[in-house]
Amino acid sequence: MGNPVIVEAVRSPQGKRNGWLGAIHPAVLLGAAQVEVMKRAGIDPNIVDEVVGGCVTQAGEQSNNMVRRAWLHAGLPIHVGSTVIDAQCPSAQQSTHFINAMIKGDAIKVGIACGVESMTRIPLGTNVPAGFGFPKPDDWDIDMPDQFGGADRIAKARGFSREDLDAFGLRSQQRAKAAQDAGHFDREIFAVETADGIVSKDQGIRDTNLEALAGLRTVLEGGFHTAGTSSQISDGSSALLLMDEDLAKSLGLTPRARILSSALVGGDPYFHLDGPVQATEKVLKTAGLTMNDIDLVECNEAFAAVAMSMAAVHGVDDDKLNVNGGAIALGHPVGNTGTRLITTALHELERQDKSTALITMCAGGAQAAGTIIERI
Repeated sequence: MGNPVIVEAVRSPQGKRNGWLGAIHPAVLLGAAQVEVMKRAGIDPNIVDEVVGGCVTQAGEQSNNMVRRAWLHAGLPIHVGSTVIDAQCPSAQQSTHFINAMIKGDAIKVGIACGVESMTRIPLGTNVPAGFGFPKPDDWDIDMPDQFGGADRIAKARGFSREDLDAFGLRSQQRAKAAQDAGHFDREIFAVETADGIVSKDQGIRDTNLEALAGLRTVLEGGFHTAGTSSQISDGSSALLLMDEDLAKSLGLTPRARILSSALVGGDPYFHLDGPVQATEKVLKTAGLTMNDIDLVECNEAFAAVAMSMAAVHGVDDDKLNVNGGAIALGHPVGNTGTRLITTALHELERQDKSTALITMCAGGAQAAGTIIERI
């Protein structure tokens, strides 16, 4: 069996919808991440065996194997195979699981896991024909609300008030701004060239306060969540380089982390987005760990109640959870976020000189992914 390790992890800045990265074709944005992750490691692209990447809305410019087209457009070796997957929001996280498993099974020695979403150019739902509605059989009788409805159901079931959610939204913005100002994201971000100049920082972070958040209208009438407590629609890409540990060492590379456990699980359709509770339970059990063994937790802030619910059920200390903010402030380019979160978690472990991180996120279709990484 192979012994997979993470050698390098990078991400682009994340731009707001119609913002700094909105004019960039997704193949260009993803190709830049693929090139950068190999450039930083100093490897020859010819040794890469396969690339697997996440992309949720596979339509228009993001259709027809987005990962392969990005690779070829970047001028990378034609013999390298590429696969694109759609597991909804954790697509890039599941891509990482696939590459890790292929190396462990000796199917490949070197692989790249990546993700991209240009939500400016290809909005969510673009791949659903006009007038088609939710693609379900006529006799579908599962009570699964839309994502805003699911998030509100979680808030109600866990006893979170509108004020609790607003406080969490403010927390995300304040932590992200403090991290950006302190340069905590600098090592993980690669600069992107645009027609208007070089972009090297996340765009979505904003100054706000509880009074401003309290004044926002809830998305659903009588609901809990607002634009200030929901993830931002964004553009971005990211990539991880994994390889067999013996090969990495023979090339003079320093392994930085390994995956201790991973999972994609189904959650309760009634709550739609509460799956990180179950994903966390599974990856902790598989790794033989408890939450006390975890130094940092990245739970995607699709909505405030999602991260708050996972943290409440599993007793996550506040100083471990999303320490540099999350998708409420930084954005959530859906096909990209899985590898972006792993990238951020790894760099933060190194910055704080800590050992283990849990990464989890909910998904459309009532699923969730979980990954535990350990620094080497």
